[in-house]
Amino acid sequence: MDVIPAIDIRGGQCVRLAQGDYARETVFGDDPIAMARRWAAEGATRIHVVDLDGARDGLQTNAAIVRGIADAVDVPVQTGGGIRTLDAVRATLDGGVQRVVIGTAAVKDPELLREAVAAAGERLIVSVDARDGMVSVEGWTETSDLDALEFVARLAEAGVQRIVYTDIARDGVTDGPNLDAYRRLLSHTTLKVIAAGGVGSVDDVRHLVEVGVEGCIVGRALYTGDIVLSEALDVARHTAGA
Repeated sequence: MDVIPAIDIRGGQCVRLAQGDYARETVFGDDPIAMARRWAAEGATRIHVVDLDGARDGLQTNAAIVRGIADAVDVPVQTGGGIRTLDAVRATLDGGVQRVVIGTAAVKDPELLREAVAAAGERLIVSVDARDGMVSVEGWTETSDLDALEFVARLAEAGVQRIVYTDIARDGVTDGPNLDAYRRLLSHTTLKVIAAGGVGSVDDVRHLVEVGVEGCIVGRALYTGDIVLSEALDVARHTAGA
């Protein structure tokens, strides 16, 4: 299982939000590119970058920083936030990232989703962000009336191969991932699933390996030191081989 450090960018800084609340922000650094280099040096095999300004406002405000990260590290980068058009999908991939993540656009624009699948194939990830089992959009500021499992089924029908599934209530608070939600999700889909939200210890990493997700995204716990990346990577490797 991949253990993927998260770099969330707002106003050019590395931040973490608690439960997706833009008013509950903690700044962990003023140089996202340096942070990416740090995680790569500590053994990361992939880095997850989110443009929080873009996620909320629909524009790739921090696109230049994302390109800088992709240029600065030798490991694959995946990124999302504000990618709402096919041109943006293509430009992001052309900018050096390996995978592009769309969320709101996949919910609100089914035609764009089909076009993105055709253009990006396996390099496309759809972000499924759920609050109480319902899909949230617009940088988690709006909750839709769309059931998350129903949405995942639609994504599979559209040809999507991989999703990031975030339980918003757990995100940025390191209370542990919602393991039952991932078990339920994996019992309903054959899509590859990357877990996000609430990963606060190496035990959480071990439990997610056992559940069967492809990867987990870790944010706040890395920045606070509650998780040491090398230890998490080691746990993921050894649990997978057990």
